[in-house]
Amino acid sequence: MASRRGVVFGIAAFAAGVMSIRYARSFLEPLPEFQDLTDPVGFREISGGPSSTGFDPFVGLADPNERTRLRTPSDVRQNLCKALFGETDENFGFVPLASFSDYYCPYCRVQTKRLAGLAEQLGAGVKVVWHELPLLGDTSMLAAKAALAAKRQGAYVQFHERLLSSPFQATPEYLQLLAESLDLDHARLVSDMESKDVLQELDTSSILSEIFGFIGTPALVVGRTVIQGQISDRNLLKIIDLERSEGWAQVC
Repeated sequence: MASRRGVVFGIAAFAAGVMSIRYARSFLEPLPEFQDLTDPVGFREISGGPSSTGFDPFVGLADPNERTRLRTPSDVRQNLCKALFGETDENFGFVPLASFSDYYCPYCRVQTKRLAGLAEQLGAGVKVVWHELPLLGDTSMLAAKAALAAKRQGAYVQFHERLLSSPFQATPEYLQLLAESLDLDHARLVSDMESKDVLQELDTSSILSEIFGFIGTPALVVGRTVIQGQISDRNLLKIIDLERSEGWAQVC
Protein backbone atom coordinates (compact mmCIF):
# COMPACT_ATOMS: atom_id res chain seq x y z
CA MET A 1 0.00 0.00 0.00
CA ALA A 2 2.81 2.36 0.96
CA SER A 3 4.65 1.70 -2.29
CA ARG A 4 1.44 2.32 -4.30
CA ARG A 5 0.96 5.63 -2.51
CA GLY A 6 4.54 6.52 -3.26
CA VAL A 7 3.98 5.87 -6.96
CA VAL A 8 0.81 8.00 -6.95
CA PHE A 9 2.53 10.87 -5.14
CA GLY A 10 5.47 10.56 -7.48
CA ILE A 11 3.25 10.82 -10.56
CA ALA A 12 1.41 13.80 -9.06
CA ALA A 13 4.68 15.54 -8.22
CA PHE A 14 6.00 14.90 -11.74
CA ALA A 15 2.81 16.29 -13.30
CA ALA A 16 2.96 19.35 -11.07
CA GLY A 17 6.58 19.88 -12.06
CA VAL A 18 5.78 19.67 -15.75
CA MET A 19 2.91 22.15 -15.35
CA SER A 20 5.06 24.59 -13.40
CA ILE A 21 7.78 24.43 -16.07
CA ARG A 22 5.22 25.09 -18.80
CA TYR A 23 3.77 27.99 -16.82
CA ALA A 24 7.21 29.47 -16.19
CA ARG A 25 8.12 29.18 -19.87
CA SER A 26 4.92 30.86 -21.00
CA PHE A 27 5.39 33.60 -18.39
CA LEU A 28 8.98 34.23 -19.41
CA GLU A 29 8.32 33.85 -23.13
CA PRO A 30 9.24 37.14 -24.80
CA LEU A 31 6.90 39.00 -27.06
CA PRO A 32 7.42 38.66 -30.80
CA GLU A 33 9.58 41.40 -32.25
CA PHE A 34 7.84 44.63 -33.16
CA GLN A 35 7.96 45.87 -36.71
CA ASP A 36 7.42 49.57 -37.37
CA LEU A 37 4.73 50.43 -39.88
CA THR A 38 5.60 52.87 -42.63
CA ASP A 39 1.92 53.79 -42.76
CA PRO A 40 0.41 54.95 -40.52
CA VAL A 41 3.58 56.44 -39.08
CA GLY A 42 4.19 55.84 -35.38
CA PHE A 43 2.40 52.50 -35.20
CA ARG A 44 4.06 49.10 -34.99
CA GLU A 45 2.86 45.54 -35.45
CA ILE A 46 3.33 42.02 -34.18
CA SER A 47 1.78 38.77 -35.35
CA GLY A 48 -0.75 37.05 -33.12
CA GLY A 49 -2.23 33.58 -33.35
CA PRO A 50 -4.85 32.17 -35.72
CA SER A 51 -7.54 34.26 -37.37
CA SER A 52 -10.48 33.80 -39.72
CA THR A 53 -9.49 35.03 -43.14
CA GLY A 54 -11.49 37.58 -45.03
CA PHE A 55 -12.68 35.07 -47.62
CA ASP A 56 -16.19 36.00 -48.70
CA PRO A 57 -18.30 32.93 -49.62
CA PHE A 58 -20.68 35.26 -51.46
CA VAL A 59 -17.97 36.61 -53.78
CA GLY A 60 -19.35 37.04 -57.26
CA LEU A 61 -22.89 37.35 -55.92
CA ALA A 62 -22.64 40.96 -54.76
CA ASP A 63 -25.01 43.58 -56.02
CA PRO A 64 -23.36 45.23 -59.06
CA ASN A 65 -24.83 48.50 -57.82
CA GLU A 66 -23.07 48.20 -54.46
CA ARG A 67 -23.45 51.39 -52.46
CA THR A 68 -20.82 54.10 -52.38
CA ARG A 69 -19.11 54.49 -49.02
CA LEU A 70 -20.35 57.35 -46.88
CA ARG A 71 -16.85 57.88 -45.49
CA THR A 72 -13.53 57.99 -47.32
CA PRO A 73 -10.00 57.05 -46.22
CA SER A 74 -9.09 60.75 -46.09
CA ASP A 75 -12.04 61.36 -43.73
CA VAL A 76 -10.79 58.65 -41.38
CA ARG A 77 -7.14 59.67 -41.56
CA GLN A 78 -7.96 63.24 -40.53
CA ASN A 79 -8.36 61.96 -36.97
CA LEU A 80 -7.15 58.39 -36.93
CA CYS A 81 -7.11 58.03 -33.15
CA LYS A 82 -10.69 59.24 -32.81
CA ALA A 83 -11.78 56.79 -35.51
CA LEU A 84 -9.98 53.98 -33.67
CA PHE A 85 -10.61 54.79 -30.04
CA GLY A 86 -13.46 57.29 -29.97
CA GLU A 87 -13.24 60.35 -27.77
CA THR A 88 -10.16 60.25 -25.53
CA ASP A 89 -9.49 61.96 -22.23
CA GLU A 90 -6.82 64.66 -22.46
CA ASN A 91 -4.74 63.10 -19.68
CA PHE A 92 -4.56 59.75 -21.54
CA GLY A 93 -4.63 57.91 -18.21
CA PHE A 94 -5.71 54.66 -19.85
CA VAL A 95 -4.57 52.36 -22.65
CA PRO A 96 -7.14 52.05 -25.47
CA LEU A 97 -7.86 48.78 -27.28
CA ALA A 98 -9.69 48.78 -30.61
CA SER A 99 -11.10 45.31 -31.26
CA PHE A 100 -12.13 44.23 -34.77
CA SER A 101 -14.30 41.13 -34.97
CA ASP A 102 -16.86 39.19 -36.98
CA TYR A 103 -19.73 37.33 -35.28
CA TYR A 104 -19.07 34.28 -37.49
CA CYS A 105 -15.36 34.11 -36.67
CA PRO A 106 -14.85 31.36 -34.03
CA TYR A 107 -11.62 32.93 -32.76
CA CYS A 108 -13.43 36.25 -32.29
CA ARG A 109 -16.02 34.66 -30.01
CA VAL A 110 -13.25 33.45 -27.70
CA GLN A 111 -11.14 36.62 -27.78
CA THR A 112 -14.07 39.01 -27.43
CA LYS A 113 -15.25 37.31 -24.24
CA ARG A 114 -11.71 37.38 -22.87
CA LEU A 115 -11.33 41.08 -23.72
CA ALA A 116 -14.59 41.90 -21.97
CA GLY A 117 -13.36 40.06 -18.87
CA LEU A 118 -10.01 41.83 -19.05
CA ALA A 119 -11.70 45.23 -19.34
CA GLU A 120 -13.76 44.43 -16.24
CA GLN A 121 -10.63 43.32 -14.40
CA LEU A 122 -8.54 46.39 -15.27
CA GLY A 123 -11.36 48.92 -14.95
CA ALA A 124 -10.35 52.48 -15.78
CA GLY A 125 -6.87 51.32 -16.80
CA VAL A 126 -8.09 50.35 -20.25
CA LYS A 127 -10.77 51.42 -22.71
CA VAL A 128 -12.10 48.86 -25.19
CA VAL A 129 -13.76 50.09 -28.37
CA TRP A 130 -15.60 47.45 -30.42
CA HIS A 131 -15.43 47.61 -34.23
CA GLU A 132 -17.70 45.48 -36.38
CA LEU A 133 -15.70 44.00 -39.27
CA PRO A 134 -18.02 41.59 -41.12
CA LEU A 135 -15.75 39.79 -43.58
CA LEU A 136 -17.43 36.39 -43.77
CA GLY A 137 -20.45 37.04 -45.95
CA ASP A 138 -23.95 38.47 -45.99
CA THR A 139 -25.02 36.99 -42.65
CA SER A 140 -22.00 38.51 -40.93
CA MET A 141 -22.97 41.89 -42.37
CA LEU A 142 -26.57 41.53 -41.16
CA ALA A 143 -25.39 40.61 -37.65
CA ALA A 144 -23.07 43.63 -37.56
CA LYS A 145 -25.84 45.98 -38.71
CA ALA A 146 -28.25 44.55 -36.13
CA ALA A 147 -25.73 45.04 -33.31
CA LEU A 148 -25.02 48.64 -34.34
CA ALA A 149 -28.75 49.30 -34.64
CA ALA A 150 -29.22 47.96 -31.09
CA LYS A 151 -26.47 50.38 -30.02
CA ARG A 152 -28.80 53.24 -31.04
CA GLN A 153 -31.21 51.98 -28.39
CA GLY A 154 -28.54 51.65 -25.71
CA ALA A 155 -28.42 47.86 -25.91
CA TYR A 156 -25.18 47.19 -27.81
CA VAL A 157 -23.50 45.23 -25.00
CA GLN A 158 -26.56 43.00 -24.43
CA PHE A 159 -27.03 42.44 -28.15
CA HIS A 160 -23.30 41.81 -28.60
CA GLU A 161 -23.31 39.18 -25.84
CA ARG A 162 -26.43 37.50 -27.23
CA LEU A 163 -24.97 37.22 -30.74
CA LEU A 164 -21.71 35.82 -29.38
CA SER A 165 -23.45 33.16 -27.31
CA SER A 166 -25.89 31.92 -29.97
CA PRO A 167 -25.97 31.48 -33.75
CA PHE A 168 -27.37 34.49 -35.61
CA GLN A 169 -30.22 33.74 -37.98
CA ALA A 170 -30.75 36.24 -40.78
CA THR A 171 -34.53 36.15 -40.69
CA PRO A 172 -37.11 38.83 -39.80
CA GLU A 173 -38.64 36.45 -37.25
CA TYR A 174 -35.33 35.94 -35.44
CA LEU A 175 -34.64 39.68 -35.33
CA GLN A 176 -38.08 40.35 -33.92
CA LEU A 177 -37.72 37.70 -31.19
CA LEU A 178 -34.25 38.97 -30.33
CA ALA A 179 -35.42 42.59 -30.16
CA GLU A 180 -38.41 41.68 -27.99
CA SER A 181 -36.26 39.62 -25.62
CA LEU A 182 -34.12 42.74 -25.02
CA ASP A 183 -37.10 45.13 -24.82
CA LEU A 184 -36.07 46.89 -28.03
CA ASP A 185 -38.26 48.60 -30.57
CA HIS A 186 -38.18 46.06 -33.41
CA ALA A 187 -39.39 48.46 -36.12
CA ARG A 188 -36.74 51.00 -35.15
CA LEU A 189 -34.07 48.28 -35.03
CA VAL A 190 -34.84 47.21 -38.60
CA SER A 191 -34.94 50.83 -39.79
CA ASP A 192 -31.65 51.74 -38.07
CA MET A 193 -29.88 48.78 -39.67
CA GLU A 194 -29.86 50.74 -42.95
CA SER A 195 -29.46 54.18 -41.39
CA LYS A 196 -26.72 56.59 -42.39
CA ASP A 197 -25.16 56.46 -38.91
CA VAL A 198 -24.85 52.67 -38.92
CA LEU A 199 -23.48 52.56 -42.46
CA GLN A 200 -20.93 55.27 -41.64
CA GLU A 201 -19.77 53.32 -38.59
CA LEU A 202 -19.31 50.21 -40.71
CA ASP A 203 -17.44 52.27 -43.30
CA THR A 204 -15.09 53.65 -40.63
CA SER A 205 -14.20 50.19 -39.33
CA SER A 206 -13.74 48.84 -42.85
CA ILE A 207 -11.43 51.72 -43.82
CA LEU A 208 -9.43 51.32 -40.61
CA SER A 209 -8.94 47.63 -41.41
CA GLU A 210 -7.57 48.59 -44.83
CA ILE A 211 -5.28 51.26 -43.37
CA PHE A 212 -3.79 48.74 -40.92
CA GLY A 213 -3.76 45.86 -43.40
CA PHE A 214 -6.05 43.45 -41.58
CA ILE A 215 -6.72 40.34 -43.65
CA GLY A 216 -9.00 38.64 -41.15
CA THR A 217 -10.44 38.69 -37.65
CA PRO A 218 -9.82 39.02 -34.78
CA ALA A 219 -7.52 42.03 -34.95
CA LEU A 220 -6.50 44.55 -32.32
CA VAL A 221 -4.89 47.95 -32.04
CA VAL A 222 -3.56 48.40 -28.50
CA GLY A 223 -2.33 51.95 -28.16
CA ARG A 224 0.09 52.05 -31.07
CA THR A 225 0.59 48.27 -31.37
CA VAL A 226 -1.27 46.48 -34.16
CA ILE A 227 -2.02 42.76 -33.72
CA GLN A 228 -3.46 40.42 -36.35
CA GLY A 229 -4.95 37.23 -34.92
CA GLN A 230 -5.49 35.89 -31.42
CA ILE A 231 -3.21 36.88 -28.56
CA SER A 232 -2.88 35.39 -25.09
CA ASP A 233 -4.04 37.35 -22.06
CA ARG A 234 -0.52 37.28 -20.68
CA ASN A 235 1.05 38.83 -23.77
CA LEU A 236 -1.80 41.31 -24.08
CA LEU A 237 -1.18 42.47 -20.50
CA LYS A 238 2.52 42.86 -21.32
CA ILE A 239 1.68 45.05 -24.31
CA ILE A 240 -0.77 47.14 -22.27
CA ASP A 241 1.95 47.76 -19.66
CA LEU A 242 4.44 48.60 -22.40
CA GLU A 243 2.05 51.04 -24.06
CA ARG A 244 1.39 52.71 -20.73
CA SER A 245 5.09 53.08 -19.88
CA GLU A 246 6.14 54.22 -23.35
CA GLY A 247 3.28 56.68 -23.78
CA TRP A 248 0.99 55.40 -26.55
CA ALA A 249 -0.55 58.86 -27.00
CA GLN A 250 2.51 60.04 -28.94
CA VAL A 251 0.81 58.80 -32.12
CA CYS A 252 -2.28 60.88 -31.37
